[in-house]
Amino acid sequence: MAIGTTTELMARYCATKGRWRHGPRIRDHYGYRVFSDPGVTFRLHRFLYALCWTGTDRPSALFDAAATWLLESKVMLPGLSVLERDIARVRTRVAAHVHRRLVARLTPEQRARLDTLVAVTGDGRQSPLDRLRDGPYLQSGPEISRAIDRLTEIRTFTTGLPELDRVPPGKAAALARFAGAARAQAVARLPDDRRAATLVAFIRTLEASASDDVIDLFDAVSTRMFSNARINAKEARMRSLRDLDSASLRLRDVGAVLLDDSIGDIEVRAAVFALVDRATLKDAVAQVNLLARPTDESYFVELRQQTGAMRYLPKMLAGLDLAAAPAGRPLLDAVDHLRRVHRGEKRRGAAPTAFVPKAWNRQLKTDDGAFDLTGYRLCTLDRLRRAIRRRDVFPVRSLRYADPRKGLLTGAAWEAARPTVCRTVGVAVAGDEEIAKLSARLDLAYRETAARVPDNDAVTITKMACGADLSIEPLDKIDEPLSLTDLHKAIDARLPQLDLPELIMEMHARTGFGSAFTHASEGNARAEDIATTICAVLVAEATNTGFEPLVRPEVPALRRSRLSWVKQNFMRAETLTTANALLVAAHNRIPLTRAWGVRRQWWPEQCREDPRSEAPNAPYAGTKGSYRYPR
Repeated sequence: MAIGTTTELMARYCATKGRWRHGPRIRDHYGYRVFSDPGVTFRLHRFLYALCWTGTDRPSALFDAAATWLLESKVMLPGLSVLERDIARVRTRVAAHVHRRLVARLTPEQRARLDTLVAVTGDGRQSPLDRLRDGPYLQSGPEISRAIDRLTEIRTFTTGLPELDRVPPGKAAALARFAGAARAQAVARLPDDRRAATLVAFIRTLEASASDDVIDLFDAVSTRMFSNARINAKEARMRSLRDLDSASLRLRDVGAVLLDDSIGDIEVRAAVFALVDRATLKDAVAQVNLLARPTDESYFVELRQQTGAMRYLPKMLAGLDLAAAPAGRPLLDAVDHLRRVHRGEKRRGAAPTAFVPKAWNRQLKTDDGAFDLTGYRLCTLDRLRRAIRRRDVFPVRSLRYADPRKGLLTGAAWEAARPTVCRTVGVAVAGDEEIAKLSARLDLAYRETAARVPDNDAVTITKMACGADLSIEPLDKIDEPLSLTDLHKAIDARLPQLDLPELIMEMHARTGFGSAFTHASEGNARAEDIATTICAVLVAEATNTGFEPLVRPEVPALRRSRLSWVKQNFMRAETLTTANALLVAAHNRIPLTRAWGVRRQWWPEQCREDPRSEAPNAPYAGTKGSYRYPR
């Protein structure tokens, strides 16, 4: 039956049985399959399982990925509820698998010990879970000692527990976030395997986080101590300048007499004491000896007066489990030496000093030449602070200060991943082949440059006694054209005057990026006006001002408790990535952005040509002589 375009013909066609026969024929003609075909569901579940295991398990993201996979595989889309039920089953299977892998090696004694985390103590007010997840608040030496005690108590729970390397880091982090935000009673009511897996992930993650808290406190306290010593040294120096100047002037007069050739050697002493009496000269010499110090000596004197602030050092070195890269191993030997000293053990030879810089060498000896343990502690403290910042020394378990080599592939794992990595970055798998390509490019660039040198007035080669010397004239300044200056003024005049919070709120209104921030429990937030709070937290984090300038007690969305709650539960790496993707997508929809993203553009400073090589400036132009504007 011919199908017309009118409404009457379409209605007649829909009332017949022909449409049921035509559907499979059309599907078979174009190579489509139905969702119930053998193998389709299995392959879809396998795809979703891998995505859920290694990536995100958010239902909305999985639904979009499943729909995309079905369309690319030419499968007829099922009903919404059918796909939602399939995704829910896959998420349940993945969660159960994560829980099984985390608890597979737990003993009954370890399960019982973990359950005490959510059990309320004798006072009936707080469980160990509630108490331990509260980190330090102050920045002081006693607070470091309390942070070490907290870390030690956490380790009593982690002793013998399995590692988290059997599950993806994102899954373990999600379980830890849930336990860190939920009430202890809610965790206690979970099913046995899920509760045990959640507590394992939480306590292991908390151990690394507690180590980071100790490092943060140590960095802040030690930096303040060294900074105060330097400030006090400068102030002491300023206070002593008047007395030092007075004594120096007297000694200057004595020096002038000694240098006067008209006074004989025999009459020098008489002339000196006639100008400055013996007692005054003796006082001036004593004053100079007291006030004049070698370079940085005043700093070390003031630093030694603050050794009382180092009372936390023995407990911190004993409580931290540190490792080191090759550059930090001499310092780690010094830390081990101090640990033995603090424990009262017998010293094994001389203290390691390979890490000591030249400026600290004098501080390791007393006036009589004996070993100065106080100076050694101060030097170790200063170098340890710097080494942790450079990651030469790092905690064994850490989230922010971990070994930078931890994520590198080695051995068989690298050999298996080498082809994919090299293909991704666009280099040859074989090193000799890549070196040959670079050598050819270098040889070509050298020959092209050498051929242009005779005709280039900006380049001069002068023969010197030690060999040829290359002289290159500096680039001439290119003034901005009047049209560009007028354009700058016109743009500045059109830019609106607004505060940063208003700009963030307007961008949310235009793009809706605030909806990408979801609660750690993957549930919908019940708080009203949550977007305002999210924008306020983003402003506080971006400007590094904290919540104080943004707190408004009369506005529920800007109360301190709301801001802190949103920061703890909504600000995560995955939510920030999703929000940034929304902003980039909105940016790409702007016509000017699309135009810049397609055409090859030259910026003013990139358009200029280098008179030394008479070719486009390579750092700007790149290997192909053009620059693509990054979207």
